[in-house]
Amino acid sequence: MTEELLTTFAELELIPAINKVIKEVGYETPSPIQARSIPPLLDGRDLLGQAQTGTGKTAAFALPLLSRLDLKKRTPQVLILTPTRELALQVSEAIRTYARHMKGFQVLPVYGGQSMSQQLRQLHRGVHAVVGTPGRIQDHLRRGTLNLSELACVVLDEADEMLRMGFVDDVEQILKDTPADRQTALFSATMPKEVLRIARQHMKDPVEIQIKTKTSTVATIVQRFWQVKGLHKLDALTRILEAEEIEGMIVFVRTKIATVELSEKLESRGFSCAPLNGDMTQALREKTVERLKAGTLDIVVATDVAARGLDVKRISHVVNYDIPYDTEAYVHRIGRTGRAGRMGQAILFVAPRERRMLAAIERATRQPITAMSLPSRKDISNRRSDLFKEQIAEAMESQDLEFFEELIDSYQHQYDVGLRRIAATLAYLVQKDRPLQVDEGVIEEAVIREDRGPRQRRKKDASDGNLMRYRIEVGRNHGVEPKHIVGAIANEANIRSRDIGQIKIHNDHCLVDLPNDMPSATFRQLQKVWVCGQQLQITPADEQVPAFGNKGKRKSSPRSSEGKFFKPGGKKFPRSRPGRPKKP
Repeated sequence: MTEELLTTFAELELIPAINKVIKEVGYETPSPIQARSIPPLLDGRDLLGQAQTGTGKTAAFALPLLSRLDLKKRTPQVLILTPTRELALQVSEAIRTYARHMKGFQVLPVYGGQSMSQQLRQLHRGVHAVVGTPGRIQDHLRRGTLNLSELACVVLDEADEMLRMGFVDDVEQILKDTPADRQTALFSATMPKEVLRIARQHMKDPVEIQIKTKTSTVATIVQRFWQVKGLHKLDALTRILEAEEIEGMIVFVRTKIATVELSEKLESRGFSCAPLNGDMTQALREKTVERLKAGTLDIVVATDVAARGLDVKRISHVVNYDIPYDTEAYVHRIGRTGRAGRMGQAILFVAPRERRMLAAIERATRQPITAMSLPSRKDISNRRSDLFKEQIAEAMESQDLEFFEELIDSYQHQYDVGLRRIAATLAYLVQKDRPLQVDEGVIEEAVIREDRGPRQRRKKDASDGNLMRYRIEVGRNHGVEPKHIVGAIANEANIRSRDIGQIKIHNDHCLVDLPNDMPSATFRQLQKVWVCGQQLQITPADEQVPAFGNKGKRKSSPRSSEGKFFKPGGKKFPRSRPGRPKKP
């Protein structure tokens, strides 16, 4: 195709609710696959797209298909087939984000290993879009529990992966069970013969799109990633800023609002920082860049668009605080460092559900991104001490210290105190607001927890009088462990890990004891948190928090026949004490 590509989302005929989200998430310019795919999909055309993972394919089909939905209908209008449950969850989460201003919209991820009864309940309530793996979709079709009579579009995402995993027969059967007049979109990184055969057999005069990804990266950039776990990204970034030798840094986030919020938080922690986004006037943006060049500003928190064309030689580090939506954006971001032959550092924060994008970036750049460990408290203390020594040496060489030398001599003779003691006291006075020895009062509890590993917590029980039992919709079938739940709750809800009580793991859900004075805002936040690919959807549990007698013996309480109680840190609480019969 040779037609001129659209340059902004404003030129596309998306509905107002979608345009509002696009502005909120900071999208300004569509990627090549989005610019080419959205117009024909809006027009109802079939589409055959070849593009790598990480080029923005999800938005390329989700935005136009959401714009064409009839929300009055409560039967599936869009079916998206994916090769894995991880991708199904990722796509459904993205669709849920794009549709958050579409009142009443419902999307359902469907995959094996998930409770069939839960899926049936949601299908009965009504959904507008279904995202699933071919095997589980086939199960529903055989049971007659998935009604495709109102289906308007089928999307085959990563078709070559479905072929490689042996889903071809399932995909073909599903396509045969869909209305003949439905729209079809197929996306694939490669186009093997079998994929092309399916396209020719099931698509009508499709628009064909091929996106060639540029994969050039700078050889002078060291690329690392940190797996987000156990503490807030802000705390992790603070550690890096404290321990690494940084001259200038750009921190990339997805939204304009985030540039302001993060820069304010970093400034409150003592760093010289400013935002850079499209809402700022041109004069203010230029002034910010000049301050970065001059060294009066060390950190800029920016969006992709605002940082375009930014060329500042002193930028030693680029941090992808929010992972980019596509691989091209990643390459542009890290290209802001490693200039003029100097070595640069690129650090990427990756949440567990974003590992697919990490793999896509490595494939696209053909360069490995190595895992990194966060600096320890000792590393931070050593770095602060080194900087303090440098300050001492610089002051000795550049300042007239005769008056202060006479003052110290006078103090020493008057109070008979050694020079070493006086110097140590003065060092304390200078550094007391930023201690050289980092302790629990300086680094947040979550940061220290990662240093120590599992914390030794005091036991919490009903005698504390402040625990309430909740149910969360993730369980053993999803691969969850107590550490996953503790990490997510401590990280996302700002509840200290030692304030989390017992955790009881069942096949499809868990029971967890949390403070009963938890604010409503924290409760709402926990409902949206994801653990092991599942949204917690936390609700108060019917089961009571077990009470303890004066001697620590457990009183009887309702129990399920499955699951064991855990305390954060991995200790199991047996169902009955050794040598004592179980209660009936």
